This record gives sequence, structure tokens and C-alpha cells, in this order.
Amino acid sequence: MKNSPNPPILIIEASWQVSGEGGFNMNILVVTGSPRKGGNTEILADAFAQAAKESGHEVTVRKLSRLKVGPCLACEYCFTHGGVCVQNDDMNEILLDVHKADMLVLASPIYWFDISAQIKCFIDRMYACAKTGFHITSAAMLLDSGSPGVYNAAQAQLKDICDYLKWENKGAFTAPGMVEKGSIYQSAALAQVRTFAENL
Repeated sequence: MKNSPNPPILIIEASWQVSGEGGFNMNILVVTGSPRKGGNTEILADAFAQAAKESGHEVTVRKLSRLKVGPCLACEYCFTHGGVCVQNDDMNEILLDVHKADMLVLASPIYWFDISAQIKCFIDRMYACAKTGFHITSAAMLLDSGSPGVYNAAQAQLKDICDYLKWENKGAFTAPGMVEKGSIYQSAALAQVRTFAENL
């Protein structure tokens, strides 16, 4: 992938400084939504997580390719049971991470012009937190795709989530040209996403 004169990172100015400069150390939850283990999405997320850790943040990475997270049943059980989900799957453990996170980073490939079904399931299941509220104050996306210009739906979803929940939108990082497993290693994307993490 050739370097673009317009870097594929949208960063909205943060309300705190990088921890290395004496600012705020965040608890960051990174959730990857690719079904492909060890693929471009997970490599991108790992690069972000490592750089964020090196900058002093506490980072938890949850890879949905290794977990069982079913779709929301719309049963409203969580609303009458203190945010506890009726389903007994791995989402219950992830919700513990959600409750203590300051920042949420969603990493997903683009499938058919939108985020993957796996990451959408995770987003829908966060409904369990709607009654009790979120500790999260900001969010971002790491997106990769085979084709360029396919990010509008994902970026709109990030904007709508942040607007609705009054979270700070840290922006979306996009990495097109990921046509094969491991394509990310031949692109500038890894260095760019590390810079993104270092400048939170």
C-alpha cells in the first residue's frame, strides 16, 4: 500500500495529554471482530495495543475469533437484573472489561461495506450496560479492507455511538489494500497505528 498524502487516521483532539507527558493513564479495551485468527485485523489491533502499553496505558485485548459471543436476544432481561445478561457465554466476562474501561477500541475488517457480524454482535450485547451506564468516555475504530472507500457505514456508526453516549470520538483508522492474510506487514499501516496509539 502506497503512502497517501492524507494519512488514513482521523484523530479528534483529546481532552487529556499522553501519559508519558504526565497526563491521564487510560484503561483501554480493544475488541477485535475478525473471524480470522492471526489475520490483518488482529495484527493491527496488537500493534495498537503494544504501543498503548508502552505509552503507559493499561490495555486489554479481546479477540472474538477465540470467544463465543451470541447475538442479543432483545429479551430485556439485563434491564431488570442490574445489567446481567441472560446468555451464558463469553460476553459476560467481556462486560467486566467494558465496565472498567476508559476507552473502547473496535477493530474490524470491512465485510460488504460494514463492520463484521462478530463486532456487531459485541456492540449489540453492550446493551446490557445501557441501564447501569458506562465508565467509557471515548472510542475509536481500527478498520481494514481489501478495497478503498468502503468505510462510510462503519465511520457513521462510530459517530452515532459516540454522539448518543456522549463519548469522545477518537476517530477511525483505515487500512485498505489488505487482500491477503499478512498484507498488513507490507503496508505503512502498522507504523501509522502505533503513532495513533502513542498520541492518544
